Amino acid sequence: MADEKDKQKKGKPEGHHPKGEHPKGQPPKGGGQRKEKKPKAAAVEEVADEGPKQPAPPARLYIHYKEKIVPNLSQHFGFKNALAAPRLEKIVLSMGIGRFATSGGEGKGNFEKAEKELTVIAGQKPVRTKAKKSVANFKVRQGMETGLKVTLRGGRMYEFLDRLISLAIPRVKDFRGLDPNGFDKSGNYNMGFSEQTIFPEVNSAEVTFQQGLNITIVTTARNPDQGRELLKQFGFPFRETSKVEAR
Repeated sequence: MADEKDKQKKGKPEGHHPKGEHPKGQPPKGGGQRKEKKPKAAAVEEVADEGPKQPAPPARLYIHYKEKIVPNLSQHFGFKNALAAPRLEKIVLSMGIGRFATSGGEGKGNFEKAEKELTVIAGQKPVRTKAKKSVANFKVRQGMETGLKVTLRGGRMYEFLDRLISLAIPRVKDFRGLDPNGFDKSGNYNMGFSEQTIFPEVNSAEVTFQQGLNITIVTTARNPDQGRELLKQFGFPFRETSKVEAR
C-alpha cells in the first residue's frame, strides 16, 4: 500500500492541486472570475458630446459665383456649357523681404514679424522662399531665405477674396481704381500693395515697418478679356479707361 501511494505522489507534478482547490493563504491564479471593465463616465460623455462633424458651409462668394456669375459669363461670351465659364484656381500672396535676410539679428526678427503678419492676412502659414543663385551686389547667397509665399485654394481662397474686395481695397489711400491692364495672356491678374496695414487683421499699432505685398489671382480664363470680366463680376473696382490694352 505504501508503494502504491508513493507512485501516485510521484505521478503528480509539484504545485498540482485538484480543480477548485488551492493552498491556504494563496488566491487562485487568474483572480477567479473575470470582472467586466466599466467605461468611465467622463469618456462616455465625451464621445456622446462629439457627434458627427458637419462640413463647413460654402463661402459667400462661391455661392455668388455659382448662382450669378456663371450664368452672366455664359451669356456674355456665348458659352453653351456652364463648365466652360472661367473660374478661380488659386490666389498666391508673396512678400520679397531679402533686405532683412542680410541685416543681421534685427533683420531676422523683422523677417519673423513679416511671416506672422502674412499668416494673419492669409489665414494660412506661408513658406519661406530661397534665392536660386548668389548676387554679390546685394549680398545674397544661394539658398538664403529672401521671401515668403502662401497659396490659397478652395474655401480659404474665396474668403480671402471677400475680405480683399470688401475691406482691404477700400482702405487704400487715394484709391482711384485697380489697373485693368494687369492681366497676362492667360487671364491671370497681378496686383500689389505698398503697405500690409490695409488689411484690418493686422494691428497697425504693433507694426514697426512697412512691407509691400504682391497678389496673383490665377484663373482658367483663356485671354485677358475673360479674366477681366470674371473679376468684374466678383466686384473688383477696375479703373475706367478709354482703351484697355491687352498684354
